[in-house]
Amino acid sequence: MTHMYRLKYMDNKWNPDEILASGNVDVAQLVYRSNLLGADLRITNFGGGNTSCKTIKNDPLTGDPVEVLYVKGSGGDLGTIRREGFAALYMDRLNHMREMYKGLEFEDEMVDLYKRCLFDLESRAPSIDTALHAFLPFRHIDHLHPDAVIAIAATKDSKRLTQEIWGEDMGWLPWQRPGFDLGIQLAELVEKHPNLKGIILEGHGLFTWGDTAESCYFNSLEAIDRATDYLEQHFKKQNPFGQSIIESIAPEKRRRQAAKIAPLLRGYCSSENRMVGHFTDAPEVLEFIQSDRLDDLAPLGTSCPDHFLRTKIKPLVLRLSPEADLEAETEIHNYLDEAFQGYRASYKEYYDSQKRVTSPPMRDPNPVVILYPGVGMFTFAKNKQTARVASEFYINAINVMKGAEAVSRYVALPLQEAFDIEYWLLEEAKLKRQPPEKALSRRVAIVTGAGGGIGKAIAHELIRQGAVVVFSDRDEARLKEATEGLSKDLYRIFVSDMTDATSLQSLIDFTSLHFGGVDIVVNSAGLAISKKLEDTLAEDWDTLQNVLVKGQFLLAKGTAKVMRQQGQGGDFISIVSKNALVSGPNNIGYGTAKAAQLHMSRLLAAELGPDKIRVNVVNPDAVIVGSKIWEGKWAEGRAKAYGVAVEDLPAFYAKRTLLNEIILPEDIAAAVSAFLIQLKKSTGNIINVDGGVSPAFPR
Repeated sequence: MTHMYRLKYMDNKWNPDEILASGNVDVAQLVYRSNLLGADLRITNFGGGNTSCKTIKNDPLTGDPVEVLYVKGSGGDLGTIRREGFAALYMDRLNHMREMYKGLEFEDEMVDLYKRCLFDLESRAPSIDTALHAFLPFRHIDHLHPDAVIAIAATKDSKRLTQEIWGEDMGWLPWQRPGFDLGIQLAELVEKHPNLKGIILEGHGLFTWGDTAESCYFNSLEAIDRATDYLEQHFKKQNPFGQSIIESIAPEKRRRQAAKIAPLLRGYCSSENRMVGHFTDAPEVLEFIQSDRLDDLAPLGTSCPDHFLRTKIKPLVLRLSPEADLEAETEIHNYLDEAFQGYRASYKEYYDSQKRVTSPPMRDPNPVVILYPGVGMFTFAKNKQTARVASEFYINAINVMKGAEAVSRYVALPLQEAFDIEYWLLEEAKLKRQPPEKALSRRVAIVTGAGGGIGKAIAHELIRQGAVVVFSDRDEARLKEATEGLSKDLYRIFVSDMTDATSLQSLIDFTSLHFGGVDIVVNSAGLAISKKLEDTLAEDWDTLQNVLVKGQFLLAKGTAKVMRQQGQGGDFISIVSKNALVSGPNNIGYGTAKAAQLHMSRLLAAELGPDKIRVNVVNPDAVIVGSKIWEGKWAEGRAKAYGVAVEDLPAFYAKRTLLNEIILPEDIAAAVSAFLIQLKKSTGNIINVDGGVSPAFPR
């Protein structure tokens, strides 16, 4: 297809050879088009926007050809959506709904009727935007939230600028909450102006369409490109954010500062529900938060509904020096107490002043977005993905404010309109349909030794139960192997040295920077040296003490500080050994170090209990499968000590247990899970996972 307009900023990535045309071609192209659009954050964010196509299918009952609307279902994401993410509805039934519509005050009643229009009963639930696609007379439609277009839509001169940029190609509608009525308004505007190529929704976004999926895709790119070009010409004339009034500190220094303050902020943001954090010091964020327009623009809040549903109506701005002494705990806590109390009071005032008789109860009044001028932006939400997406959406809002101020004046939605969307009963119902959270959701974990069999199994079990995990080990290759196939929002990896205080502090700072803090520490790092007393060297002794004992001490000291800052309690679990309790042969160095680990855990439990930090021990024995320590001389030493061949060790260890069982890494992970989930009131305790070795009975 030939396009007359040459794109300057957007990339036309349409490639017919990449379309997987299995089944209906229109639907295959819809999926492909949606993925292209959703992959570019300039066009729309995770979960934002929606796309559709109208095609002919055979009715499953009559066999007659019928027109079917495929439209992105509730909660889907354009960038990753597949066929099953779309709702499929009979067009004749949707048109009948339009005929029976009684007016704006009844539009929410129409949403339940979408279920009666389903062509495919296995479809994703239709979203409130279904009508916006149904009544437009085009086969392929895109509804997007591009920064450049919303920048135009969110100005006081939105209508005039729409005419100036796109001329007669683009229609314009004043702000109205998305829903059935807006769908009718879109259709009526096109009926009056049939030559339109798109419509700008004031303060909201863009509608474009086409006779083919490709032409629809290109029309979307063209509309965004024209807006981008218009803004770029104005950016050359002036910086809409004015001058920078705060000088940014060096990248490494500001990230250290961010890592220090993140657990404090997380603690305050978790006063009602524990939250997971995200941090960014992206250039566009720093430009905004260091500018002299921050105080003018930040309180206005965001404009696009997709933005403030994920970011709250406005951010909390920290009035701290970028180089503030965060070790001055009293001063910092006094400041943060006042700042958060002020934000919560402001949010309650917003709720009380805008609520309606039917409004749901007030939700968590803590901020989602926190701006620290000179350092960066923090976002806090129920999981890493949601926190990251909130950050991306606020960056979109920054881009919108910058563009709007470049060509006119930025205008946010009126508070009542914003409130009516945030506390929309349909939105509340959508929240209630979300699946229940997992047992360890909202928890942040560090697992050391995560490149080995036991550590890897533990880390994967924590993720399965809902936690986000930092996999730590000295072997980067093993870490990459251990995390292969996991979503990036579920984990990070960090190469650390258990004998180095600086390395372990860097691990803790890294975790705080990426996830906001630490709730769970599972110390599974270890090594083993099996020798007789006369063969044990001083360096063997030092190595075992440094890795197992000193490493645990340093890790506990650093993570306990973070847990105390958060004020949410926590868990520290040491993976020790049966050898901490049993006096086995040829084991003086290893057994002594393991006994020290176990008793240190008891001491930690006694000291940290008042802070609700629980410290427990899991004692494995003979976990040979996948274990790093059994790959080298340790296995040879133990085999020699017991007079068996190395390859016979698993069976040997199993036979000497009461249960005659081989112990697997997953068995150790199950014990860790039990401490974290089932045994919530246990501390200072030991679980042996050894198949039953009576000399190791702790009592």
